[in-house]
Amino acid sequence: MEKYSKLRNLVSHLEGVKLVEAPAASDTQILYAHDPQYLINIIEGNLSAHEQREIGFPWSLKMVERSRRSAGATVAACKASLTEGVAVNLAGGTHHAYRDRGSGFCVFNDSAIAARALQKEINPKLKIAIIDLDVHQGNGTAAILQNDSSIFTLSMHGENNFPFKKEVSNLDFGLPDQCNDQTYLTALNHCLDELDSRFKPDSLIFLAGADPHEDDRLGRLNISSEGMQLRDETVLRYAFDRKLPIAISMAGGYGKDITSTVNIHFQTIKTAVQFQQKY
Repeated sequence: MEKYSKLRNLVSHLEGVKLVEAPAASDTQILYAHDPQYLINIIEGNLSAHEQREIGFPWSLKMVERSRRSAGATVAACKASLTEGVAVNLAGGTHHAYRDRGSGFCVFNDSAIAARALQKEINPKLKIAIIDLDVHQGNGTAAILQNDSSIFTLSMHGENNFPFKKEVSNLDFGLPDQCNDQTYLTALNHCLDELDSRFKPDSLIFLAGADPHEDDRLGRLNISSEGMQLRDETVLRYAFDRKLPIAISMAGGYGKDITSTVNIHFQTIKTAVQFQQKY
């Protein structure tokens, strides 16, 4: 959890960045992606011990508030990106949350909520692509959106990593353990080419997980800091070349040294700022 405050402190000194307090997602927005009874159970604290273990931390009023704001910040970033070109949620990427349950440190699925919020609150004809480059498959996102042809789910992840039962995204690419920069970036370009041939999005949501990095305790991949920067540049260039608004969330990062995780996230934001200035 400490990475979030450390990252915010670094970002507060960046030129050309405006920090805005994360708004809380409303009940209506959460219900764009989640089951009503699940939302009631979260609000009222009626989660069983098993359900809390599945999420990974205990229920509290602060947990509910944080989860609302984490989702609300991705909604806000998506809306801001429509006019700014690029916007970032300094948390989010909670892609393991299913329609009716939380999992893997994820309570509400911010990407699914935000994509639907754009359609319901901005323009019902918007087509949105979710580019999930966290090292873990976006299983909850895939499950929630599996029958929604207006939202394309792309997940490039460690094949042998959590979750061990994968869902079916529109495009899944499983990477081998100890995958290096070249293999990773080749795979990413392949995935973006396939996205381009199969779907024409109006807007992008990018989960920029720090956990593919070689220093990550849970990642099992071997991507250097330079490789991570090239990843971010590749996705941002994809958006920029097609004049697509892009909202970025931080997603996972579990470095052996927390500083390495914070630095990878900060590198993502600095890269985003450079592209935003070109829009």
